Amino acid sequence: MRIVYRDFFLFEMANRELGENLMNDQIKAADINSSGHLQIGGVDALTLADKYGTPVLVYDVAKIRDQIHRFRNVFEQEHVEYEVSYASKAFASVAIYQVMKQEQAHIDVVSGGELATAIKADFPMEKISFHGNNKSEAELSMALEHGVGTIVVDNFHEIDLLKQLIADSSKRVNVQLRITPGIAAHTNSYIATGQVDSKFGFDVDSGQADKALRELMAISQINVTGIHAHIGSQIFDVQGFKGVAHKLVQIAADWQEKYDFHTKILNVGGGFGIKYSADDHPIHPEDFVRAIIDVVKKSAQESGIDMPAIWIEPGRSIVGPAGYTLYTIGSRKDIPGLLPYVSVDGGMGDNIRPALYNAKYEAVLARDPQAQNIEEVRIAGKYCESGDILSDRQPLPETHPGDVLVMLDTGAYDYAMASNYNRNPRPAVVFVENGRDQLVIKRESYDDLTHLDLNYSL
Repeated sequence: MRIVYRDFFLFEMANRELGENLMNDQIKAADINSSGHLQIGGVDALTLADKYGTPVLVYDVAKIRDQIHRFRNVFEQEHVEYEVSYASKAFASVAIYQVMKQEQAHIDVVSGGELATAIKADFPMEKISFHGNNKSEAELSMALEHGVGTIVVDNFHEIDLLKQLIADSSKRVNVQLRITPGIAAHTNSYIATGQVDSKFGFDVDSGQADKALRELMAISQINVTGIHAHIGSQIFDVQGFKGVAHKLVQIAADWQEKYDFHTKILNVGGGFGIKYSADDHPIHPEDFVRAIIDVVKKSAQESGIDMPAIWIEPGRSIVGPAGYTLYTIGSRKDIPGLLPYVSVDGGMGDNIRPALYNAKYEAVLARDPQAQNIEEVRIAGKYCESGDILSDRQPLPETHPGDVLVMLDTGAYDYAMASNYNRNPRPAVVFVENGRDQLVIKRESYDDLTHLDLNYSL
């Protein structure tokens, strides 16, 4: 049955628009070394798997730097004041913050844990903004103590906390006011945030945002520098970004007229989509940014306000395409008339996204990413859940136990959302650049899994 299935697969594939070249179009010639193996940042993927074990998440650091430069170049070409703020919820670690520091980038954090990591990385505090819809008093105190550059205020409770925390100090605090602009992006409902019905930000139409601005302006130690909005993630349509840019300028003009508030910064958030699979057709992130700049320039001129600085918060688009997860293939299950299951040594514990919201990925074999695909399979994880499927329809060449499977574009939200489900250790993380590799997060051990456990003695 297995041979018949493969013959049928080849017949089907020969009639597709893809033609005879079944190589994944996300793998380029430069990604193949002289042995025909996949290489990441100039290092053989098989060497990485052998050296660090699997599963392992590998980042090509040059790709991260290149994307930051591409964003930055758009603003420089357009002669606009700006900040490229890495949305570090996509992947936070000491090493990635150190790369951002080297690139003189800004970062945003969303928890005390991310802030603590940035502190350990010796990241400049003035180039951090702190997000979150329910920042605790302890987190805000931590941010104030360490001199975080901007706090993005999300709700009235937070205004009250800030007012209490700075009452007996001489500190001045820069804040941006997060609003929900009523603009829904075309994306998964789990990651849409700009609509009115959202847990984030102050609603505009009900007057909440105006009330929040008045309260903040009444606190002498608070300096409101700008307005923030974020409409969602993994967005392919530029119209949503154009809409939010125009809406922010309208609000800035309205507040200038009503409250004599002069907006220095418009922060349009992030959410620029990337290509995970052949079904994804994103535009270049730079095109998103150029469209945003054009709208802000035109709207500001028409509204009679000074041109503000523009901040963006890319996360996925900076680290997503730079990440590769290496797995070792183990068991296989063939079912007549159905797709086979090919199991790997990781799964939903290191990448929850397919199970959480049906995210799609592509994969290749490290030993020969150009190999002719002969079948479609389900890539199954090792976790004790039927839903632990990393890919429900993945074309692959013939595979064997021990082969190293490489899942592409796993740099965003994979390790960041990793868990110890089934008491499995989280994987190692390795950075590669210019043909050299370095371990930046150790693989968890079984001792790591139990070091917080206490004996029961009652």
